[in-house]
Amino acid sequence: MLSTKQKKDWAKTIYLNEHLTQKEIAEKVGISAKTMSKWIQSEKWETLKTSLTITREEQLANLYRQVAAINAAIAGRDENQRFANSRESDVINKLATAINKMEQETGLAEIVNVTKKILLWVRATDPAKAIELSYLFETFVKDTLK
Repeated sequence: MLSTKQKKDWAKTIYLNEHLTQKEIAEKVGISAKTMSKWIQSEKWETLKTSLTITREEQLANLYRQVAAINAAIAGRDENQRFANSRESDVINKLATAINKMEQETGLAEIVNVTKKILLWVRATDPAKAIELSYLFETFVKDTLK
C-alpha cells in the first residue's frame, strides 16, 4: 500500500506527464478528486506544468526570431539609416547574452524532459520504482535550482 507521500508523488508525475483529467488521476492513484485539486493548488503544479512545456530549443528559437525581427526592421530602412539605434542595440545585446547563456548551459526544461522520458519508461514495468525515481528527480531539480 502506498503512503500519502507516494500517492502525491505519483499523482504529480501523472499530472505533469500525461493528458488525464484530475478525476482520472485521482481514481488511478486512489485519492479523492478534492485531494487532487488541493494538491494541484497548494503545490502549484499547474505553474510547473506550464513552465515545463517550453523547451530550451523553443526558447532559443524565440530569441533568434526576436533578433531576426530587429535585424529585418533595420535592413528595411533607407540605406543611410541601416544601423541599430541605442534601444535596438541594447535589446540585441541582451538577446545575444541570453542566447549565449542558454546555448552553454543545460536548461531545467531539458533536464525535466529527459527525466520524464525515463519515468515513462520505468513506469511501464515498475510503477513503484517510477514513484521512487520521481521523488529523486524532483529533489535533484530542487538542488539544481539552489
